[in-house]
Amino acid sequence: MGIGEYMNIRSFIKKLETEDRIIMIKKPLSKKLEMAGVFKALENKKQPIVAKDKDSGLTVACNIFGDKQLVADALGCKPNELVLKMKHAIDNPSKPNIISKEEAPVLEVEIEPNLSQLPIPLHTEKDGGPYFSSAVVFAKDPELGQNASFHRMMVISNDKVVIRMLPRHLHTFMERAEEQGGPLKIAFAVGLPVNVLLAAATSVELGQDEMAIANTLSPVNLVEVDYGIKVPSDAEYVYIGEITKNMHDEGPFVDLTETLDIVRRQRIVKIEKVYHRKNPIHHVLLPGGLEHKILMGMPREPTIWKSVEKAGVIVKNVNITPGGCSWLHGIVSIEKKKKDDGKIAVEAAFKGHKSMKHVIIVDDDIDISNPNDVEWAIATRFQASKDLYVFENVKGSSLDPSADPNTRLTTKVGLDCTKPINPDEKKKFEKAKYKKVDVDEYIGK
Repeated sequence: MGIGEYMNIRSFIKKLETEDRIIMIKKPLSKKLEMAGVFKALENKKQPIVAKDKDSGLTVACNIFGDKQLVADALGCKPNELVLKMKHAIDNPSKPNIISKEEAPVLEVEIEPNLSQLPIPLHTEKDGGPYFSSAVVFAKDPELGQNASFHRMMVISNDKVVIRMLPRHLHTFMERAEEQGGPLKIAFAVGLPVNVLLAAATSVELGQDEMAIANTLSPVNLVEVDYGIKVPSDAEYVYIGEITKNMHDEGPFVDLTETLDIVRRQRIVKIEKVYHRKNPIHHVLLPGGLEHKILMGMPREPTIWKSVEKAGVIVKNVNITPGGCSWLHGIVSIEKKKKDDGKIAVEAAFKGHKSMKHVIIVDDDIDISNPNDVEWAIATRFQASKDLYVFENVKGSSLDPSADPNTRLTTKVGLDCTKPINPDEKKKFEKAKYKKVDVDEYIGK
């Protein structure tokens, strides 16, 4: 299967296996700490990792999209094209194809809900319990349509999980359903292709279907399951149930910052049915790991781009950095045309991603994927007395452990590391250029 063709996770893994780009674990792994420990030790190799669960014998995979190169390969583009591809999909959503239940691979096998028999891992010693970490929840509202969003879910019994739910779209769907007298019916899927994962992590207006964004990234086939809910037909697992009014402690659990999130009282989900493909693959998303950061951070890059562009500044690229938890730090490359473009870009970037804490604005000659190049721009093109913008006591990310513990307010900082507009001044900020040569000619290759 060539680059550019649609790939679900099993076809993508198979393709990479033929290219010797898969790490196969020979020894079956215990889902209690060992599995996550092995995956964590290997994630920096930036290759998908495939193993067997020791108890069930079922296949698990991790780090499938733990690097932008892997995401680009799955979407048939280059890494530096990803942010524009995402931006195009957000701006040009398209209707997915609907197929019959008989055609849908995810409905091949139905089993009784028995979560203890599935490869759902306990990731770290202080976790509240085993967690679904890669699940996307699908819900339908009679007026608003369908919503898809990521939610971590902690297993508390064979047919119940407790769901972490912020006051966003799924919460709104739940409130609307309960106002009409019934619980909100949901489906959640595991083992999804990257276009669906990225779309589900994208912030959209209430009522916009994330699967229309996914379909523009790469064509999606949906299948209607119970309660009129449509899920990707080639997911590996799909669980169907309802969000009850019962509450349970949720957490602690590791989040993007690689620190433990607090314990909260959250809603219990009762699972009614479980379907999966033949020989299913359970996608383990390491909390706070590279893959978690890629999938959560990348969808914020086009929203920052759009916000800065809307403010009248020419954007060349955006990078949400792994070192900033792929959530709190951003770098924006601009083509500077006006003296205040750097300042304008700082303010607009924070509007484009409201959880961001620090943003660096650089010229388009800086490689924003190279931390050394960005640091060089800070060292040579930045003066704190005139290029530093500080915003105190503003709303930030709930994930930031350094924010005020009571109000969650934080201090945001923007650095304008761009060259002056004046041509004579600009010259002293240019990097010296060496003659380009064909190295192979000189070293005998």
